[in-house]
Amino acid sequence: MTVDAHHHVCDLRVRDQDWITGSALRPLRRNFTVADLAPQARAAGVEATVLVQTVTVAEETPEFLALAETHDLIAGVVGWVDLTRPDVADELARLRALPGGGYLKGIRHQVQGEPDPRWLLRPDVRRGLAAVADAGLVYDLVVLPHQLPACVEAAAALPGLTFVLDHLGKPPVAQGDLEPWASAVRALAALPHTVGKLSGLVTEADPAGWTPADLRPYADVALDAFGPDRLMFGSDWPVCTLAASYEEVLHTARTLTDRLTATECEQVFTETARRVYGL
Repeated sequence: MTVDAHHHVCDLRVRDQDWITGSALRPLRRNFTVADLAPQARAAGVEATVLVQTVTVAEETPEFLALAETHDLIAGVVGWVDLTRPDVADELARLRALPGGGYLKGIRHQVQGEPDPRWLLRPDVRRGLAAVADAGLVYDLVVLPHQLPACVEAAAALPGLTFVLDHLGKPPVAQGDLEPWASAVRALAALPHTVGKLSGLVTEADPAGWTPADLRPYADVALDAFGPDRLMFGSDWPVCTLAASYEEVLHTARTLTDRLTATECEQVFTETARRVYGL
């Protein structure tokens, strides 16, 4: 069994995806549904997935929970709430009481779009993160490399909350630089309640062409820092389709982990996601 711990869906008939702008992202300006993903995932041996939020719109999370209840491929949802609202604990409880509410496993916010690199450390945000922890949910971090130091501080201040680093913090693969990204990832991974996602690397690589060898230094840092028991595979479909097919992304991830034992691979591709998200 393989778990895809990170993918999205969108229906432009329901709402616009305001992050899909510019010519580079134009191929993503269409609908991507569970029905589109399911045959690709199952052909690749993926039997369970985690559906992750795409926009900071309150209505999206209930829709995703309803999808999870309808489609047996989706085993969990990482949704969105406004962490700064004073009644965030009540909102989390409301979401869990909705149809499909049991599929809510985590919360995410587009921190990468926040102009304040220390946004996660704001008192109102920290209060919201504490509510996420109290609800027994995890928190997915979608950040850029310069925001990683704040992630380390936030995680250190909240040892009761599991932090999941999406896309390994978006390392500068196309530029070929490891530092200061690698040191920041190691600092985050030094905290035992943090987890990394082996996801999103193909779209950080050179769009003119890449090979697994271009990605390996970044995967190696993550494997060394987190270890296989705190690293999980995610496709980042459909964003990954800008650089590779679903099958190619999974094959690349297996190539990047080809030095692991069979038991360690089972952790990266199945067990870490099942444990962390409670699938």
